[in-house]
Amino acid sequence: MTVLLEIKNLKAWYGPAQVLDDVNIEVPDGGAVGLLGANGAGKTTTLRSVSGNITSAGELRFDGKDLHGLRPDQVAARGIAHVPEGRGTLGDLDVRENLRVGAYLRKGAAAIREDLDYCLDLFPQLKDRLKSNASALSGGEQQMLAIGRAIMAKPRLMLLDEASLGLAPGTAKTVYAAIKRLRQESGIAMLVVEQNANLAFSLVDSAVILETGHSVLEGPTEQLRTMDEVRSAYLGG
Repeated sequence: MTVLLEIKNLKAWYGPAQVLDDVNIEVPDGGAVGLLGANGAGKTTTLRSVSGNITSAGELRFDGKDLHGLRPDQVAARGIAHVPEGRGTLGDLDVRENLRVGAYLRKGAAAIREDLDYCLDLFPQLKDRLKSNASALSGGEQQMLAIGRAIMAKPRLMLLDEASLGLAPGTAKTVYAAIKRLRQESGIAMLVVEQNANLAFSLVDSAVILETGHSVLEGPTEQLRTMDEVRSAYLGG
């Protein structure tokens, strides 16, 4: 399978503090890769490096082209959508407006309307909230809206950062069921940061484990499930 996102020896800093050192990930075109690790391991920083929100060094290529030096809007224009931790919805805009913001780089009104309808079919909870401001939504609805807004960008790669964070278990399962359906129906590649490894493993084909900014383990999901150190640290086994 063709590699869509290639990360080699990625390094990143916040001021003088180095957060990433030697992160290596490959996301196949149409594939889904999980990124696991303890708090502070560098998972969110890795996604922020890809989306152009932080300066980084090392090899960072999307569809064979270098991403270094691009602004976030330029990265988005290449076909990468980022659903950040904390959702990042626009609270003063209603649900429909938030979804349409996701399509701001696109042309073609008919295709945009079609994708908006798809988002509402994927997340039917949002149908009755179209005129509600995003700030009035529940946490689960805000997460659905954030993912829907990313879908509206028509990306080739989606970066998902802690989609289950702060959600009740049933709501988290509902959100992940929709993400799995999206992956099956759209072929969008995904790089998924998730504390709940069981949810992540229900979605991704393989995973990379980070420790203090380093890639320390990677492999297919089914192989990682059988490893004692993975089960004890991430799967509650």
